[in-house]
Amino acid sequence: MDATGVWEFSVWAPAAERARVLVDGAEHPMAGDGRGWWRARVPGAGTGTDYAFLLGDDDTPLPDPRAVWQPGGVHGPTRVYDHGAFAWTDTAWTGRALPGGVVYELHVGTFTPEGTFDAAVGRLDHLTALGVDFVEVMPVNAFDGRHGWGYDGVLWGAVHEPYGGPDGLKRFVDACHARGIAVLLDVVYNHLGPSGAYLPRFGPYFSGENAWGPSLNLDGPGSDEVRAYVVANALGWLRDFHLDGLRLDAVHALRDTRATHILTELSAEVDALAAGLRRPLTLIAESDRNDPATVTAREAGGNGMDAQWCDDLHHALHAALTGEEQGYYRDFAVPGALAGTLGRAFWHAGTWSSFRGRSHGAPVDTARLPGHRFLACLQNHDQVGNRAAGDRMAATVSPGLLGCGAALVLCSPYTPMLFMGEEWAAGTPWRFFASFPDPDLADGVRRGRRREFAAHGWVGAEVPDPMDPATRDASVLRWDEPERGEHARMLELYRALIALRRAHPAIADPRLDRFTVRSDPDGRLLVLHRGPVRLVCNLRTGPVVAELDRPVAETLLTWGGAEADGAVVKLAAESFALVRTG
Repeated sequence: MDATGVWEFSVWAPAAERARVLVDGAEHPMAGDGRGWWRARVPGAGTGTDYAFLLGDDDTPLPDPRAVWQPGGVHGPTRVYDHGAFAWTDTAWTGRALPGGVVYELHVGTFTPEGTFDAAVGRLDHLTALGVDFVEVMPVNAFDGRHGWGYDGVLWGAVHEPYGGPDGLKRFVDACHARGIAVLLDVVYNHLGPSGAYLPRFGPYFSGENAWGPSLNLDGPGSDEVRAYVVANALGWLRDFHLDGLRLDAVHALRDTRATHILTELSAEVDALAAGLRRPLTLIAESDRNDPATVTAREAGGNGMDAQWCDDLHHALHAALTGEEQGYYRDFAVPGALAGTLGRAFWHAGTWSSFRGRSHGAPVDTARLPGHRFLACLQNHDQVGNRAAGDRMAATVSPGLLGCGAALVLCSPYTPMLFMGEEWAAGTPWRFFASFPDPDLADGVRRGRRREFAAHGWVGAEVPDPMDPATRDASVLRWDEPERGEHARMLELYRALIALRRAHPAIADPRLDRFTVRSDPDGRLLVLHRGPVRLVCNLRTGPVVAELDRPVAETLLTWGGAEADGAVVKLAAESFALVRTG
């Protein structure tokens, strides 16, 4: 609102012959500028005013594509929101750099029974005690229904109202910063959800299809404004909500043939914003291409992402700890896969992938790319939630092996990422769930999930109904668990490992060319060399035997075997992890 009490509404709709804005029920004509933008100045409008757009002769009210506040859901009007009205308390916050950090992925809707930002704030002290540096929040932009994963969002800048809306997100970020925790937000630019997807009515935002639906128009006619829309949305989250970075969902689905890829353009704009804000801002990509260019600096010809999720590290750990071989895990169910992947980040580095039926990926130059650019995890929302029953590792893997996996992740040169509840071996599953009101759409989602599970080897598996509220409820963390039994012991182990990482900088050293992994012939006994620190993990189901190469054997002999003097972390008598310093 300007000094005269007039609010300007604007929208990009290049194909529309006319446009109107409906403000608190009153219709106002909009003037076009000949380049696709329509504007109207409305006296008396401002914070709290509801509005919607009418295009051409269609009298269907449409929410603003750049909405921040959708109190009535994705089909309702947009409400004017004033970013300047929020009373921030984080003026002393200087941010967090990713190298050396520990990331914690959480879903607001199942982190607590209430499923709100404010309820999540009540659990932040748990993360502080754990030693977390970053919280990576799964998507919170508006989607249809109350409960869902968030990847079916349709208004990319509007904060989901059932979580607490835009003010709720700001309270959460402010509270995290007060505890020294940076906040990353998962954003989805590769497709729209199936309900409330009005964006294509405004302009050529999409062209073609990808695995999840319409593909973003990044290089066709009208794509200048589409790209500007994406960049503005990303910068808005970082600037207006004080976020410390973004996780970009499935960037391999962003089809862009321009000379400057959208990721490269976004990286440059975010770096410029970081310079102005005088705090680091982080971009983390999710990509299944195994392309080192994604995390190579722009100056070296790469896309300039600060990091990426590393699926190969997860798959190698999962296959080694669970013994599973179905789907994409079969490429990692071979001796040496875990040690090889730990040593170079990508197992598929221009090599054959039996799952894909072709060669895949390119090698990481370990002398040039640091390990902190790759996020390593035992579990994440995808790898748990896309199992038929949403079962976590704790449902089938022994505490000893789980602890070994945690030690491998937290003592590696990569950026560790934990999935909420993992730190206490949560007994709750984490399942796929949604709450679309449209019964036909809900039934279509049920059928689609069954097909997906069958394609990934879960043939005949019992799949919980994603539309049943009980499926979401079963996925909510139980906060009484960390206080008792094996859960409490696992939590203490995670705290000890993170504290160990803090106490010995060599453990967090991201230099891959200074990192060595040794293993026995079957890859079940590993030694990680971290400067003066050694981590030994026995993934066998029985005691250590003598089939060791000389470096491993010498290490164990020096320590006196499983009861090694100087061990900081010791797990079960058979599957165990030992850490020695000096």
